[in-house]
Amino acid sequence: MSAPAPSPLAIVDAEPLPRQEEVLTDAALAFVAELHRRFTPRRDELVARRAERRAEIARTSTLDFLPETAAIRADDSWVVAPCPPALQDRRVEITGPTDRKMTINALNSGARIWLADFEDASAPTWENVVLGQLNLIDAYRRSIDFTDAASGKSYALRPADELATVVMRPRGWHLDERHLRLDGQPVPGALVDFGLYFFHNARHLIDLGKGPYFYLPKTESHLEARLWNDVFVFAQDYLGVPQGTVRATVLIETITAAYEMEEILYELRDHASGLNAGRWDYLFSIVKNFRDGGPKFVLPDRNAVTMTAPFMRAYTELLVRTCHKRGAHAIGGMAAFIPSRRDAEVNKVAFEKVRADKDREATDGFDGSWVAHPDLVPIAMESFDKVLGDKANQKDRLREDVRVEAADLIAIDSLDARPTYDGLVNAVQVGIRYIEAWLRGLGAVAIFNLMEDAATAEISRSQIWQWINAGVEFDNGEKATPELARRIAAEELRDIERELGAEAFAAGHWQEAHDLLLEVSLDADYADFLTLPAYERLRG
Repeated sequence: MSAPAPSPLAIVDAEPLPRQEEVLTDAALAFVAELHRRFTPRRDELVARRAERRAEIARTSTLDFLPETAAIRADDSWVVAPCPPALQDRRVEITGPTDRKMTINALNSGARIWLADFEDASAPTWENVVLGQLNLIDAYRRSIDFTDAASGKSYALRPADELATVVMRPRGWHLDERHLRLDGQPVPGALVDFGLYFFHNARHLIDLGKGPYFYLPKTESHLEARLWNDVFVFAQDYLGVPQGTVRATVLIETITAAYEMEEILYELRDHASGLNAGRWDYLFSIVKNFRDGGPKFVLPDRNAVTMTAPFMRAYTELLVRTCHKRGAHAIGGMAAFIPSRRDAEVNKVAFEKVRADKDREATDGFDGSWVAHPDLVPIAMESFDKVLGDKANQKDRLREDVRVEAADLIAIDSLDARPTYDGLVNAVQVGIRYIEAWLRGLGAVAIFNLMEDAATAEISRSQIWQWINAGVEFDNGEKATPELARRIAAEELRDIERELGAEAFAAGHWQEAHDLLLEVSLDADYADFLTLPAYERLRG
């Protein structure tokens, strides 16, 4: 008796989208289904392992480099695979979602790399998931254009040799895609995003002299990197493309991953391209993991935690040393400023801060860095041009002077700053305004001249939670309490209604955003990710 045919993927609770049949082909869905069958059980085990490790951190209030992988760290003989030509020069990378206008603008921006984001800068509506894939397919085939309905302005791609190279970021391991199910079980969003992109574009990208390149978010251990490596090996065999075609850059944006940088590169060594030093997600991860650790782990206002803070400097310098020791690129953090069209003085001050930050990264040995807006590309480019000159990168700068101990990475109390009342107000404001936009399907949102994404919402709600649970007393004498957070949130809601007008306010998701922020900020049971309860409320 022959075995039954595998169950097909079912598309559920999804309105038909224009041209979706070009993305959701039978062959592409069969590939995603096979990824799901092979790898989701391991994904589930690793997500469960995160909770076990978090419980251990709660018990010990410490972290250390792993004794069981000491031999990997001590072995100086291994390096990652040689870098493909398209990824040699990464001195400026622009980030953003994959809507049609952003796709064209990012590719045209003058940056060397575009991080095409299906993760923190994209709210995962079905439309964003599917049409984002379609936009990339069209871009690679140069069949993409866009006309802004409001302004009438048209957008088109520049010549191929002027376009940024795409590094695509799928969703993290913790998120599911509710609209694609196999035998009633949702497929992990990471496998949906990776699978559709790889299936439709891998061969074509090779023909273009590039390849399927990825940023891997929210990684918490080398075992999660190993899972990704196995996904890459299987996917390349499935499509018949050469092993090692895939290249992956891992975001070191969790505190646990910071202790496993070498191991993460080792697991991905045949496919690794580099590591990236995130900021907001990294701070969010510190709060999440050490939320029972007492006063010494209480962070000040997020804007007071710059990359020059001792524990952040330890993290970034260890990242540069680790990457260059193993032949990988070290990519720096985000310049999130959004230039004002009305206030030249605001721009002048902000541009100087961006320039100082990028100068520091280039001088410290980073091979490139992120910006959120095309106007920042020339500023960042100048900083790296001064250091790199005609060189594509500075991986030959080994930073053997760097010595980072395990305790240095969690020396939060080495920062001479305290939480402020204004910091609490800002956290509430950013949280409400970002969540409301996310519930409307927008993942990258300009708020107070900064480009905010899900990571900034995470650190905002985490700081509210931490300050209340630590009983912080602010500079104005008020104590952090649930009642204070509710009062500030109510005031912000009233301010937004006055700002927008009653009609526009009613048309938004403001009350829902207010309620969700307070839920994830005040509940005793700290939600692992804000986007999990938010996804349940996301329409479409």
